Amino acid sequence: MKKSSEELKELVQQKYSQIAGQTREQNQSSCCGAGECASVDYSIFSEDYSHLEGYLQDADLALGCGIPVKYAGISKGDTVVDLGSGAGNDAFVAAAITGPAGRVIGIDMTEAMLARANENRDKLGLSHVSFRLGDIEDLPIRNSAAQVVLSNCVLNLVPDKSKAFSEIYRILRPGGHFCISDVVIRGSVPEKIREAGEMYAGCVSGALPKIEYLEIIHGIGFEAVTIHTEKQIEIPDEILANFLNQEEIGEFRNSGTGIFSVTVSAYRPKCDPEAGCC
Repeated sequence: MKKSSEELKELVQQKYSQIAGQTREQNQSSCCGAGECASVDYSIFSEDYSHLEGYLQDADLALGCGIPVKYAGISKGDTVVDLGSGAGNDAFVAAAITGPAGRVIGIDMTEAMLARANENRDKLGLSHVSFRLGDIEDLPIRNSAAQVVLSNCVLNLVPDKSKAFSEIYRILRPGGHFCISDVVIRGSVPEKIREAGEMYAGCVSGALPKIEYLEIIHGIGFEAVTIHTEKQIEIPDEILANFLNQEEIGEFRNSGTGIFSVTVSAYRPKCDPEAGCC
């Protein structure tokens, strides 16, 4: 049975509250990331941040599917908003680039993640970083507040992607841009996976087809849409076996369906009547 938007949000909050209490090593060594071993490996998409300035191991829970900050074109003094900021991994790397003259605001809907992020911020002594409780579909950020918006493997967890990208557009200044790493699909994911709450929280069943994902971005009014990275993700049979039988796994493997992590950037137009600049 298809879950409502509120049920999906509650599911995500529950799962990521569990993950917030774990270390990166626990996420990587367990077969599930959170919950029982019939669950999803939440670290399956993760990338290595350890070489980047501002990296804090305690903030890295191996939950991303790219390194958006690497392609975000952040400058000193910028205001950066990180959506789904988790324990602060991307926010702290961004803060090392903006410097104290800039500002980094992390938004997360999970109080346990915010508590961990604030603890990590205090360890680093970063006065220009703050974290707020908020919903990506209704961001607690004023209009045209940011030069850059980041997000890492989170937009696929938002039930209404169009509303999320509309909010990103709203909080960006004219000429500002986002850089987002996310999960998209090619082909059709089996219904048993699409309806599995664990696979939604695991960033798979909530993912849109790549074409539809890009159409939303263009439709909101963003321009200069660029795909910086695209990598196919292989989900191990032992994870699929929690949702599909062996025959169904074979059909899935042979269907041509692909699951990809992508890093995409796009700009809000400099000349934007909504902002009164034309």
